[in-house]
Amino acid sequence: MSHIAIHSNSILPLLAFISIHFLALCQHTSPAALNESSALLCLKSQLLDPSGALASWRDESRVFCKWHGVTCGSRQQASRVIALDLESKNIAGSIFPCVANLSFLERIHMPNNQLDGQISPDIGRLTQLRYFNLSMNSLSGEIPEAISACSRLETIDLDSNSLQGEIPPSLAGCSSLQTVILGYNNLQGSIPPQLGLLPNLFTLFLPSNNITGSIPEYLGQSKNLTWVNLQNNSLTGGIPSALFNNTSLSYIDLSHNALSGSVPPFSQASSLALNYLSLYENHLSGEIPSSLGNLSSLAFLLLSRNSLGGRIPESLGKLKTLQALDLSYNNLSGTVAPALYNISSLTFLGLGANQLVGTLPTSIGNTLTSITDLILEGSRFEGPIPASLANATNLQYLDLRSNAFTGVIPSLGSLTLLSYLDLGANRLEAGDWSFMSSLVNCTQLKNLWLDRNNLQGIISTYITNIPKSLEIMVLKENQFTGSIPSEIGKFTNLTVIQLDSNFLSGEIPDTLGNLQNMSILTISKNQLSGEIPRSIGKLEQLIELLFEENNLTGPIPSSLEDCKQLTTLNLSSNSLYGGIPRELFSISTLSVGLDLSNNKLTGDIPFEIGRLINLNSLSLSNNRLSGEIPSTLGQCLLLESLHLEANNLQGSIPDSFINLKGITVMDLSQNNLSGKIPEFFESLSSLQILNLSFNDLEGPVPGGGIFAKPNDVYIQGNNKLCATSPDLQVPQCLTSRPQRKKHAYILAVLVSLASVAAVTMACVAVIILKRRKGKQLTNQPLKKLKNFSYGDLFKATDGFSPNSLVGSGRFGLVYKGQFMVEECAVAIKVFRLDQFGAPSNFLSECEALRNIRHRNLVRVISVCSTFDPTGNEFKALILEYMVNGNLESWLHQKEYTKSTKRPLSLGTRIAIAVDIVAALDYLHNRCTLPLVHRDLKPSNVLLNDEMVASLSDFGLAKFLSVDFSTGFNNSSSVVGPRGSIGYIAPEYGVGCKISVEGDIYSYGIILLEIITGRRPTDDMFKDGVNIRNFVESSLPLNIHNILEPNLTGYHEGEAGGQEIVEMQHCAMQLANLGLKCSEMSPKDRPRTEEVYAEILAIKEEFSTLCSLGSVSTLL
Repeated sequence: MSHIAIHSNSILPLLAFISIHFLALCQHTSPAALNESSALLCLKSQLLDPSGALASWRDESRVFCKWHGVTCGSRQQASRVIALDLESKNIAGSIFPCVANLSFLERIHMPNNQLDGQISPDIGRLTQLRYFNLSMNSLSGEIPEAISACSRLETIDLDSNSLQGEIPPSLAGCSSLQTVILGYNNLQGSIPPQLGLLPNLFTLFLPSNNITGSIPEYLGQSKNLTWVNLQNNSLTGGIPSALFNNTSLSYIDLSHNALSGSVPPFSQASSLALNYLSLYENHLSGEIPSSLGNLSSLAFLLLSRNSLGGRIPESLGKLKTLQALDLSYNNLSGTVAPALYNISSLTFLGLGANQLVGTLPTSIGNTLTSITDLILEGSRFEGPIPASLANATNLQYLDLRSNAFTGVIPSLGSLTLLSYLDLGANRLEAGDWSFMSSLVNCTQLKNLWLDRNNLQGIISTYITNIPKSLEIMVLKENQFTGSIPSEIGKFTNLTVIQLDSNFLSGEIPDTLGNLQNMSILTISKNQLSGEIPRSIGKLEQLIELLFEENNLTGPIPSSLEDCKQLTTLNLSSNSLYGGIPRELFSISTLSVGLDLSNNKLTGDIPFEIGRLINLNSLSLSNNRLSGEIPSTLGQCLLLESLHLEANNLQGSIPDSFINLKGITVMDLSQNNLSGKIPEFFESLSSLQILNLSFNDLEGPVPGGGIFAKPNDVYIQGNNKLCATSPDLQVPQCLTSRPQRKKHAYILAVLVSLASVAAVTMACVAVIILKRRKGKQLTNQPLKKLKNFSYGDLFKATDGFSPNSLVGSGRFGLVYKGQFMVEECAVAIKVFRLDQFGAPSNFLSECEALRNIRHRNLVRVISVCSTFDPTGNEFKALILEYMVNGNLESWLHQKEYTKSTKRPLSLGTRIAIAVDIVAALDYLHNRCTLPLVHRDLKPSNVLLNDEMVASLSDFGLAKFLSVDFSTGFNNSSSVVGPRGSIGYIAPEYGVGCKISVEGDIYSYGIILLEIITGRRPTDDMFKDGVNIRNFVESSLPLNIHNILEPNLTGYHEGEAGGQEIVEMQHCAMQLANLGLKCSEMSPKDRPRTEEVYAEILAIKEEFSTLCSLGSVSTLL
């Protein structure tokens, strides 16, 4: 017994221990635990796990609280999953609905995976959820309203997904919310105002969505709100003033929206917290509030790309902790307060693209000791570049482009961190070029822009000292001379070289082929000679190659076929010869343009040209190409511009051209093309200009499509063409009638005989009447497109009523007329035949108008040469009526008392100047016989309803071949004047023969009149002062003194606006061109094509400024 008792006493503790562990085991396998385990395994079954992050989640392993990424609670929740942490595990799939079965979850942290699907309304079952982060995944669909059931939610982060729909207003029901991060999705609608009422809201992060509407006022009332980021949405309206008076906010980013109104002022109470303020790229206007200077903690102030005006507040100089200040691309004016340059904490200072004036402090490099980015481009700063910038040794990015800086560029070699240097478009000089040699120490320099300055010298002396790190070198539009050094081939990091518009000579070095990273190589408009090196073909990364307007010779190297990335190739205006290499057309990437025009190329156009299926623009004009136009050209389906004029091409126009659906300009003129004009031209709806002139085309001209717009079609010089419409200025087609019955035929013959008899009798009567009056018709009549009698003209002008009179001149009167059969009004020029020289004036104008046709030349409709009812000789021209009158009436409106015209803007004046010289270029260079106008003046420049200018009044015009062959070498050689006082070239006054240079002189005077608003015969021009020296004496510093008041009058009161600066710059260019054109000696004047190119460049620059918005009010 004692033994049993002893044994019993020893086993009881063991049984108790086993019982406790059994109970514990039973607890671990309770139904709740089984549910949690099942939910996790359900979740795993919905996910792809390529990295094995869920490998421990196994059915046989019941201790799920130890599974990777799973956290269970303690005590009462020991068997409950309260957190899932699986960040950046490359997990894919959807977590709903399985995750909703983990009803005790407080935290879901699974960012940076590949989760997809939608957030299920089942999320409302997670009532314990406090933290929800599925950012940087691929979730789609909407955020469910059911999320409001997660009443304990403190953080929601769904950033960088593809969520759509609106932000659910019910989200504001989660009263514990502190952090809302929903950026970089596709959310729409407005911001729920209720979010501003959340008492604990700390962060609101909604950037890069499609959110619209205004910023809720309530956001400014949130007591704990610290961080607001609403950038890159479509928010409108003003900025709530309460937002800027919130004392808790330290970060505000409202950039890249459509907010308008002014920047609200800041209260004194808000001055301590705010550290970051970004409002860039909105529509904000007004002045920058000076109260910004009270934000003593402000480190970042970004207000660029708005419409802010006025001066920069001096109070900003008090922000001693400011690190970044960006005020660029606004309308700020005046000088910059010196205190701003003394903020030593500044690392970024952007003041560019404003109307700021003044000079930079000489000590700027000593005070901005932390500066890394200094961007002042596109303003009006002047004076020298301070040498102290060399002391700002942290400087990495320096952009002073497009200002008025002068003097010598200082040495910057101490800026060893400098990577970007742009000093282009100033008035800088090189001095002894020590600055260039110092750059060799800037071993991080990648971008060097020195274009459009006054840099001179032999280029080989200087560019051999550039740092080896350099990738972009832009030196165009300077005055460099000498040859491109062969040493340039050593700088193998170069990707861009632009040396255009200098005075470089010599040959292109073969070593350029060593620059294997080159993508843009442009050396056009120099004096380079020799052949194009074959080594250029080694530049396999080349995208743009521009060699035009040099003196290059030899064949086009076939090695260019290896430039497989080339999009633009321009070798025009050289002396290249030989055939076009077929290999050139294997470059399938050629898309922007291929221009081989104005060379001496011969042979056929290779049929392989059809392989350029991406090409937009092709010009092979003004060469010596022969053969037929290859039909494969029709395979270039993206072609928009095609120029093949002035060659020796023959055959018919290919039928394959019907495929060129996007063509806008096609010029096949001055060839030997034959056959009919294809009818499919009518269906090319994009076609805007079609020039088929001076070929051997025959048959009827189509009547539809572009042929219904006579101003856009050029078909003169094809003697076998006819048209059904008289507007095309070719003979009308004779329509044959069907054969009739015999008696009808006889009747037609009798009628015809009677008609002939009647016409004969009428002619006899006219001759008798003519002899009675002692007058003879002296002209060779223009081929009439329409026949108008004296009676027609009499009725069209209400009996030549004074009310119809719209102009007058020495040789005639101009009436506005309306024919019964015509929809549009016409201009009827009736010649005063009693004036000496008027008959010959009529003949001259007829001869001129018969042989010319251009968009910017007045269009002749018909001619009337007959007798009036009293038997007097009557001659008139019926011309296109220009509803906006002449240029003179627009330039001198005060003299036209009834004028209510709006003053011409600068943009319109430039466009008119372009139109005038376009007409001159046609007359001087494009006509079969060059034609000199000889009476160019504003009253002979007419304007249509779209303000497109056309030259009129060709009564004094002369074809040069006629003039010179008859020996017109003195003033008595031509009857009548050679122009109008003030516009006549001075050499005409001393008997020099007629020349195109005389028209250029008149054009120059018109340019000066356009910008000054003063006639050359103005009363102020006396005692040796004329319009030319009046303008010349005011350039360049006092151009504002000579400008037409209407150009600047509405800017009065502004403190030196950017618009005025840009306007003055463009006006300066016009003035300089006008002075060049009006040089006293004809040989010193530019050629017509040079003038045309320069005025087009001015127009292009002005258009670029307009597209940037800097001169919008000058349009």
